[in-house]
Amino acid sequence: MEITFPGGMQVAATYNGFVTTTDQPEQYGGSNSAPAPFDLFLSSLGTCAGFFALRFCQQRELSTEGMRLTMTSQKNPETKKLERLEITLHLPTDFPEKYQKAIIRATDQCAVKKALLDPPEIAVIVA
Repeated sequence: MEITFPGGMQVAATYNGFVTTTDQPEQYGGSNSAPAPFDLFLSSLGTCAGFFALRFCQQRELSTEGMRLTMTSQKNPETKKLERLEITLHLPTDFPEKYQKAIIRATDQCAVKKALLDPPEIAVIVA
């Protein structure tokens, strides 16, 4: 992965042929032309969980029409530290009740969540 600085407050990541650009909201000096890095972090968790829910349904040939996930976050008002993330799985109305606990377990297998629960060491070095 390579990180570059295309201009203004934008920061871009190039990985496997894809470029993901971030920006800051106007209130922090950016032009709000792309999601902020922290927003992408939250999106990666939500889309990862969504992928596992999707695969669960696909493997059982269950309809995903109307299925969606929503995520809310709670921060400590004093420290601004993220304290809780809650992912709500909204299932289709005809989703079989016998699979409800299983799809929650499957969704819980998200690799991003696992990385947060057992975080890697992160080192910054100068080349």
